[in-house]
Amino acid sequence: MINSRLSVAIHILSLLASHPRDRLTSEYIAGSVQTNPVVIRRLTGMLRKAGIVTSSPGTAGAVLTKAPVEITLLDVYDAVFAGEDLFSIHNTPNPDCQVGRNIQDTLDTHFERAEQAMKDELARQTLADTMEHLFA
Repeated sequence: MINSRLSVAIHILSLLASHPRDRLTSEYIAGSVQTNPVVIRRLTGMLRKAGIVTSSPGTAGAVLTKAPVEITLLDVYDAVFAGEDLFSIHNTPNPDCQVGRNIQDTLDTHFERAEQAMKDELARQTLADTMEHLFA
């Protein structure tokens, strides 16, 4: 399901990259994103699990594990949408209906192509590319 998780995760990483000597807290980042620090901690946890950021127990804040040029937007997408489908199809179309009987297979093909095109584009863009536009 499409939501703001990807853009917020990129926002988090852009802040961390723009403050490489600081350990930014979830409260600080939440102030920039204008959301609850719990949302930031949840997304930061996903980014940590994917190896994009690191944090130390007992020490507030997180830091990038790689240079922004080494982090693709696909890496970020995969971190925050691990195992989720971008599109979902309703579960119980009527098998006695011509459309209901064929809609899932038809849409699966279209949706798979669309998702792959999106992933290909995200793979071409890095966090550094995003930051270049932010600070232009």
